[in-house]
Amino acid sequence: MTEFLNVDGGTIAYEVTGTGPLVVLAHGMGDSRKAYRFLAPALVEAGFRVAATDLRGHGESSAGWSSCTRTDLAQDLIALVKHLGGPAVLVGHSISGGAVTIAAAKAPELVTALVELAPFTRKQQVRLSDLRVSGYRRGMTRLLGTAVLGSTNQWAKYLDIAYPGAKPADWDARLAEITAMLSEPARMKVLQAMGKTSPADAGEQLANVTCPVLVVQGTQDPDWASPQAEGEAVIADLPAGLGKLEMIEGAGHYPHVQFPQQTLAAILTFLADVRA
Repeated sequence: MTEFLNVDGGTIAYEVTGTGPLVVLAHGMGDSRKAYRFLAPALVEAGFRVAATDLRGHGESSAGWSSCTRTDLAQDLIALVKHLGGPAVLVGHSISGGAVTIAAAKAPELVTALVELAPFTRKQQVRLSDLRVSGYRRGMTRLLGTAVLGSTNQWAKYLDIAYPGAKPADWDARLAEITAMLSEPARMKVLQAMGKTSPADAGEQLANVTCPVLVVQGTQDPDWASPQAEGEAVIADLPAGLGKLEMIEGAGHYPHVQFPQQTLAAILTFLADVRA
């Protein structure tokens, strides 16, 4: 059942299932909590209380936000964990990877561990040599097209690149839902705004994180010329010994959707080690 929480003049939607330690799932831009349609039930079955939320301007959350930075999203997540009675494990994908980093640094008493899926957590630098990587070059072109033109067609073409190889069985239906959501001008404006925000605010907080962190990267993620190098850089910017990197072979920018079982296994192993 969808519930709503008032934050910063708007509302964010979320739903909670299961019992046990709290895990909060935050999706990437241009998506909704349905991004966790495979992972959330598996985490519930594994004994967790799972709260999946829609980011500002996405899914069933309200549109028309004046600011959608990672710091803003972190404040929303902190408010949600407080509301649900934390502490919690925070799972963030892409832009939310940066948001959960900030949340953990600013409210360490509310966060027991972080899982960052293909996270944009560091300030990005584009090197000319990176453009030699076909997938990276094509993905960046579509992302820029979406940010500049506000085009759902450009976003759909980006997603086709971001899901290399086999698509989920419900791909056509899910793509239609995403396109319909972004056809609302206010929601597309949120996506455009998020695409233009720098991850620098998250990168500045990496050194202040005090809980264990799992970074999950797909080997075929087109958002970086080298997804592994990006993951290693995130780990390197954390305090020594806190970070662990897991590479999902063949996955693109959405490992939790393309390879939910492998992603689940990595998360459960990590959380077992955290609790040991």
